[in-house]
Amino acid sequence: MRDEERARLFVERARAAQGAFAQASQETVDLAVTAAGWAVMEPRRNRALAEQAVRDTGLGSVEDKVLKNHRKTLGLLRDLQGARSVGVLREDPAAGVTEIARPVGVVAAITPSTHPVAAPINNIINALKGRNAIVLAPSPRGAGVCASLLGYVHDELAKVGLPKDLAQALPSPASKALTAELMRLADLVVATGSQANVRAAYSSGTPALGVGLGNVAAIVTPNADFRAAAARIAASKTFDYATSCSSENSLVVIGDAWGPLLAALEAEGGVLATPDERRRLEAAMFPSGALSPAVLAQSAPRLAQLAGLSRDSYADCRFIMAQENVSNIGSRHPLSGEKLSPALTVYRVGDFDAAIDQVRAIYDYQGKGHSVGVHGASPHEIMRLGEELPVGRVIVDQVHSLAVSGSFENGLPFSMSIGCGTWGGNGFSDNLNYRHFLNITRIVRPIPPREPRVEDIYDDYWRRYGK
Repeated sequence: MRDEERARLFVERARAAQGAFAQASQETVDLAVTAAGWAVMEPRRNRALAEQAVRDTGLGSVEDKVLKNHRKTLGLLRDLQGARSVGVLREDPAAGVTEIARPVGVVAAITPSTHPVAAPINNIINALKGRNAIVLAPSPRGAGVCASLLGYVHDELAKVGLPKDLAQALPSPASKALTAELMRLADLVVATGSQANVRAAYSSGTPALGVGLGNVAAIVTPNADFRAAAARIAASKTFDYATSCSSENSLVVIGDAWGPLLAALEAEGGVLATPDERRRLEAAMFPSGALSPAVLAQSAPRLAQLAGLSRDSYADCRFIMAQENVSNIGSRHPLSGEKLSPALTVYRVGDFDAAIDQVRAIYDYQGKGHSVGVHGASPHEIMRLGEELPVGRVIVDQVHSLAVSGSFENGLPFSMSIGCGTWGGNGFSDNLNYRHFLNITRIVRPIPPREPRVEDIYDDYWRRYGK
């Protein structure tokens, strides 16, 4: 069977299931969301999925994936509890506008090998919340665990009387042509993972929501609590062996913060590479200028082994630090880019202005639109980051890789897809959430006229500049 015909069969089954689900009540929709969530929230299944994910992909840590699958799913379920996605969303009598939630239809979701459980279940739950059907296109390495996840989802949907075709996945191995045809036939494409996936989604001819490139930098000021900052940075950098695009790739350390921060980071299990070790690390990680798959989401000791770093301190380290000159940014200095591994580039600058300039230069190379972390900044400095840097999020005194995609300790929506706005080539700059899986119809009624006089608009302008 040709790829075009195979893709059409998946979409036709999805449309048939979604056509009936589109008439579901809010109660039924919320039951579907809760059922799908339990596919991962059930502890034994969560662990089985985490173990299979690491076994199949060779990426990350089982224990961290168990925690990620649990927290991200639980947080999403919390966000969706009580949220309206059926019928009237908002009434504005003064404006005469009523907003009504409508499904988008069939969603095609491209999911990465770095998050082969958390990303698919997030998309499934959000799609169901909007009364949609979804067809997943998992990465080749993540296809097996995605199939296991779908089996659990189907079991739970069957319990509440809903068809399994509301959530499907392309079979492995799914060719690029099959995935492209799925995207063309769907009503909405959600692409998480590589920029190649995002570009393919944008060029599919179907409305698409894609994410930008992660290359997070964090600033540490001399006013930071160095032990607390180091603990947060280490936790973020090492979680799931840095599979997340939200893990710090660079630290920009201001002035007198350098010595005490590095000491605190070493106390957290970091090792600062010597200049020769830094060169060997770079050569191992970027043998031809591009990140080697061999180092992706490996433990720090394994990374050191691949780079031939043999000091005793590397045997049980948590992450490796490599100091760079502030001018060493760009393709000729790949350690300034995204590393997706427990390697952390560190820069020393003189003041907060220089820190902003350094982060801006890093993001001009990679990472524009995503986020920036900061530790120990004043309210004024924090506002400067939000006003001056090309980022969608400023994460203040938190574990960055956990905070940026939604946390129980901040108000961001739980999400596995981080929009980077026009800075990062995306059409949205917030965390992907269930509202992105809805169409909204607006009923517009007549209201008393609110037409201003020309004088009401121009009086001040005329006084200052004349007519």
